[in-house]
Amino acid sequence: MNTIKIHFLGASGTVTGSKFYLETPELNLMIDCGMFQGLKELRQQNWNPLPIDVSKIDLVLLTHGHLDHTGYLPRLLKEGFKGKIVGTAPTLAVTRIILLDSAKIHEEEAEQANKEGYSKHDPALPFYTIKDAERTIDLFQSKEKDQWITLSEHIRFKYRYNGHIIGATYIELEIFGKLFVFSGDVGRLHDDLLEAPERPKWADYLFVESTYGNKLHPEEDVETILSNLIKTTIQERGNLIIPSFAVERLQSLMYLLWRLYKKNKIPNIPVFIDSPMGNNVLSVFEQFPHWHKLPMNEYRAMCNHFNIITSYADTWKTIDDPRSKIVIAGSGMVTGGRVLTYLKQLIDIPSTSVLLVGFQAEGTRGRQLLEGAYEIKLFGKYYPVKAKIHHLESLSAHADQSELLHWMEEIENIPETVFLIHGEPTSLDAFRVKIRDVHGWNVQIPKLNDIQEIFI
Repeated sequence: MNTIKIHFLGASGTVTGSKFYLETPELNLMIDCGMFQGLKELRQQNWNPLPIDVSKIDLVLLTHGHLDHTGYLPRLLKEGFKGKIVGTAPTLAVTRIILLDSAKIHEEEAEQANKEGYSKHDPALPFYTIKDAERTIDLFQSKEKDQWITLSEHIRFKYRYNGHIIGATYIELEIFGKLFVFSGDVGRLHDDLLEAPERPKWADYLFVESTYGNKLHPEEDVETILSNLIKTTIQERGNLIIPSFAVERLQSLMYLLWRLYKKNKIPNIPVFIDSPMGNNVLSVFEQFPHWHKLPMNEYRAMCNHFNIITSYADTWKTIDDPRSKIVIAGSGMVTGGRVLTYLKQLIDIPSTSVLLVGFQAEGTRGRQLLEGAYEIKLFGKYYPVKAKIHHLESLSAHADQSELLHWMEEIENIPETVFLIHGEPTSLDAFRVKIRDVHGWNVQIPKLNDIQEIFI
């Protein structure tokens, strides 16, 4: 009999920090290696060494490139990891962009904290540096989807297309004849840029995300809502700020605005894209045309329509531009990035509108704004919120409850255990009850740092 030990080192009882460590008799694998985001107590955990011997990890398999699935990788190297980091080619391209951008932000924030003296640490140190990120990138190894990759005598895996963002997959991992399926983040059934996710046919052990395990995305007329909001912004001579994730959401918003402009549903209002990382991700769409639905001629016309900001000096020129405008800037949950500079200058002006798109995790500024915060802390100071706050949930890149159930419904066997991950407690519990009612399957909700032993 063989023992598989699964360590739930992240995205367990919470949405972010995805890390699942599998000890097997032949290999030690980590599925995803993300950073915690949101609540301060979670973010602080990023600084704690992992409760495992990192030097014993043979390889990391990535489901996709988002920071909460990849952002801890440079720290893993600092703790002694020397193996390979495996993903699809577009996932590794996105991860490279995200790690270098993240490292740059960590360096800049540490420098600013030391200059302005608002850190409790003296000196404040970056979480990791650009050099750390570059060392990490050297370990990347790309694999094709839909092909079994043999890792050892009794272990092999396959990547399957999963929508969500470019390059994203779920993982079928076969260990001693049992199939472990890790959902990663499941995409939407209907997406402007991406195909619907493929679906697993078999799972002995299913690890499934539950970000929207308790919700259905509203049936919103996104085009009408957005065009009305833009017209109001112009009438009030204000600014529309859209905090956006650099990967997928930014490209989806660009495509949506481009489509509205082409249909004459919005006037030719200047649109500024201020996300260096987002600009780089646009090039991934050009590099991997078979991973998305956007024709290349349409892609190029769309890119030419927008004002792409590349320097911080241009950020300030955009803020000083007296015209009504739309600014799309990172980050999506208002946790960092260029959007903070815009909000610092514009959040206290009543003619400003802020449009939040998609999931806002607990403890993020995005969640605070969504829940009606009257002030917001930016760069160590508080600013009154006088701007109007709007939310478009249907632009989420995550499957909702019905789409998650649809993703699971082709599984022909009864899984021995379904582990619910990537969700806040209320979402996890609602989804647990729903799966039990629909399928009668054995569902567990692991807590952070739980260890599960499976005997095969």
